[in-house]
Amino acid sequence: MQKVIVSWSGGKDSAIALYEILKDQNYQVSALLTTVTEDYDRISMHGVRRSLLERQVAALGFPLEKVLISKNASNEEYEANMGQVLAKYKAAGVGSVLFGDIFLEDLRKYREDKLATLGMQGIFPLWKRDTRELARSLTTLGFKAITTCVDTSMLDGQFVGRLIDEQFLSELPATVDACGENGEYHSFVYAGPIFKQSVPFTIGEIVLRENRFSYCDLLPAG
Repeated sequence: MQKVIVSWSGGKDSAIALYEILKDQNYQVSALLTTVTEDYDRISMHGVRRSLLERQVAALGFPLEKVLISKNASNEEYEANMGQVLAKYKAAGVGSVLFGDIFLEDLRKYREDKLATLGMQGIFPLWKRDTRELARSLTTLGFKAITTCVDTSMLDGQFVGRLIDEQFLSELPATVDACGENGEYHSFVYAGPIFKQSVPFTIGEIVLRENRFSYCDLLPAG
């Protein structure tokens, strides 16, 4: 059985990728790996509080490994910190990293090239899947997710803080990828078939950062 670590953003693509790999008896998930911006104590890009991330991962029943970066981290800082963590898992017998990437060729090549320097490989179970069908499968599989960040240069800010369901998908403009693969939006999954229990939260304030990114703050509850 091959040990893998999951690149975990807390969002829907990570959740579906994890769901897929758990069906394969050839793999054993060692941990979920999340990049956290230390200054904000939140998941990088997604803006979800670390405390909520920890509850989410506990509800999934896996260890959580955090890669800490500063708020203005350079790519060099990110790569150095990520490399240290992955090297630790490589030494423990983990040979692969699971990603929820769908079609960005340059991003996949970047990941594979970096992993190769560590003697590791990437696994991409969602690769080249139709993104609209993939987004719809979130609901059909029983996952529940809410948008936490919207890039208002590509998608209206009204889409932040909304549940991802059929209505949400039907209202997305044709120019926007259904899964937000180009960074149009990010999400937080709080329930589904691989969860031991749902993750309770309440919706906090919505703020605009950098005059571009609209974030919906999720507050741990229960």
